Amino acid sequence: MARRYQVVIVGGGPVGVALAVELGQRGISCVVVERHLATQRIPKGQNLSQRTLEHFYFWHCVDELRAARILPPGYPIGGATAYQNLRSQYWYAPPGRELVGAYYFQANERLPQYLTEEVLRKRSAALENVTHRYGCVAKSIEQDEAGVRVLVADETWPYEEEVLEGDYLVGCDGGRSLVRETLGIERHGPDFGQKMCLLVFRSREFHEGLAHFPELTTYRVLDPEAGGVWQFFGRVDVGESWFFHGPVPRDATREDYDFQAMLERAAGFSFKAEIDHVGFWELRIEVAERYREGRAFIAGDAAHSHPPYGAFGLNTGLEDATNLGWKLAATLQGWGSEGLLDSYSEERQPIFVETAELIIADGIVRDREFLEAFSPERDAAAFEAAWAEMTGGGGAQGYAGAGVQGYEPHYAGSSVVAGDVGAPISIRGSHSHAALAGHHLSPQLLRSGRNVFEELGEGFTLLVLGPDDEKVAAFAAAAGATAVPLTIVRSPGDEARAAYEAPFILVRPDQYVVWSGEHLPDDPEELLALVTGRAAQPLPTSSSSR
Repeated sequence: MARRYQVVIVGGGPVGVALAVELGQRGISCVVVERHLATQRIPKGQNLSQRTLEHFYFWHCVDELRAARILPPGYPIGGATAYQNLRSQYWYAPPGRELVGAYYFQANERLPQYLTEEVLRKRSAALENVTHRYGCVAKSIEQDEAGVRVLVADETWPYEEEVLEGDYLVGCDGGRSLVRETLGIERHGPDFGQKMCLLVFRSREFHEGLAHFPELTTYRVLDPEAGGVWQFFGRVDVGESWFFHGPVPRDATREDYDFQAMLERAAGFSFKAEIDHVGFWELRIEVAERYREGRAFIAGDAAHSHPPYGAFGLNTGLEDATNLGWKLAATLQGWGSEGLLDSYSEERQPIFVETAELIIADGIVRDREFLEAFSPERDAAAFEAAWAEMTGGGGAQGYAGAGVQGYEPHYAGSSVVAGDVGAPISIRGSHSHAALAGHHLSPQLLRSGRNVFEELGEGFTLLVLGPDDEKVAAFAAAAGATAVPLTIVRSPGDEARAAYEAPFILVRPDQYVVWSGEHLPDDPEELLALVTGRAAQPLPTSSSSR
């Protein structure tokens, strides 16, 4: 007899295991099917954003994550960009994520992806309703109105097969996703036709050769001969361990290409190095046309893949897991809906499309155009003027021309957000403390001395920062009548109201505002129906919705 779970997760990398944690904490039974018994110790996916650390806070393992870091406590997380090589006189180190730190409850972090994954594996193992099938591979999937079925087999002898059944299936199984291919979901995006290499190496001499830079973790090189394609070094620790990404000829192999010479060219000086790993990948961007088909969903690299630029891959995948996790739980628990499940693809797919197009692809094109137009050898004055303009925007090159502060993914136009009809779902915004519908809630201290993030419930949270009235009780009654989990946080008359610019704010389980206003709505059931996907039409914009 097949074993049955509420959710079957194919792929047990960090996104799949994070989804299991999100579901498991919400009381949903799930199974994770993963080929690898142990994590793959390649130091990729290093930079974790403030938003990602908020996830780890709510997954109850943020302290464990910070304790797992390799870099010394307090070591700066930042990068420099140099022209031609790292010994060039032309380089800059723009401000980074610290510019938006005040808008998030947690500080950012840096550690190899395999350590992040180990923390998540340990956390998921502590949840009784999460089952792990490591050393197991999915062979086929099926779905119908009754549920999903996944045929799995052990990776080692005797290769025993078993069918796992579930109400829903999520493919977190990487760029060559069996789940996505079976569902017939296509991916599209620009292909730059460039073969790239990933090197992992050890060299104390290289570390010592960077003494003219401030303490940093990433060093990027814009070499005219690379045509705008990044070459960059990343620290694993302080003093010895590194990784490097750069373009190589199409016929390059591990055995016959001079990787040492490649490293030294990008560095601009000679140094001894021990190369521990060589891998290859293609410089292309692919985004799935949709993230759902029936009872099956895709997330993380199964839904989107791109070059390791800007630390968007892992952070975006973990946001996928958080967005989808609470919506699956809500539907399985009876207070969500098909409309709520549809909003996962509606919200997350456009975010990565813009990230891929406006940041990654356009960034490569902008760098290429700059290198073709300007050269200190041809015209030093013109080059220096253009370099000063390009590097004076606080990292604008990497964030769609708006700086780090302008990269603010939001769901203002979502069908499950009571905001302005016709508003976009976009990465382009402006970090603000104002509680705007569809935007991430910023942290604020309440009169109790606790941060609002410490008071948020696992379901929806209604912040009452103005006078309490009978409508609050009516709102709670409406939530109870529709089984929507609701936490009410009362903190009238404090500074949080001024920062949020509203006395009443409804926050959904992933810390995004879905409604705010000067007065609670007369029909709270209508608002709750909208934000849980049960309303056929969006609420009209009024003076009581922001």
